Amino acid sequence: MKPASPAPSLLSTAFFAFYDLHHPVYQAYAAARLPQEEAHLSVTQLFDLIASQWTQIMTEQRPSAWAWKAHTGAVARRAGRTPSPAEDTAFLHDDLRLSIDRIATITGNDAARVTALLAAARRTPT
Repeated sequence: MKPASPAPSLLSTAFFAFYDLHHPVYQAYAAARLPQEEAHLSVTQLFDLIASQWTQIMTEQRPSAWAWKAHTGAVARRAGRTPSPAEDTAFLHDDLRLSIDRIATITGNDAARVTALLAAARRTPT
């Protein structure tokens, strides 16, 4: 379900492209850490926030990084646990089966940073 506010006519095509690209991963990430309804609510609230601040977010150097930080922070608060960036990256790669390039796109990192985080996750005992 697309965000409710602001009115769709006021949002750019770029917002909807961002939504279509990020929403499935954000939903899967939240669903792995929260009960279904809470995951849905968290992701819906995030995209409402992004929609309401779209113009300002687009001035960020890495809008995807801003959104990912907001998303993982909200999920962590609801779950009562904050995974490390390496743990999150390993989850995206190993559990959600995302490629390094796709993880870079979703998280706003470059591929080299994603690769380094994956290496760090492999060195960290669970």
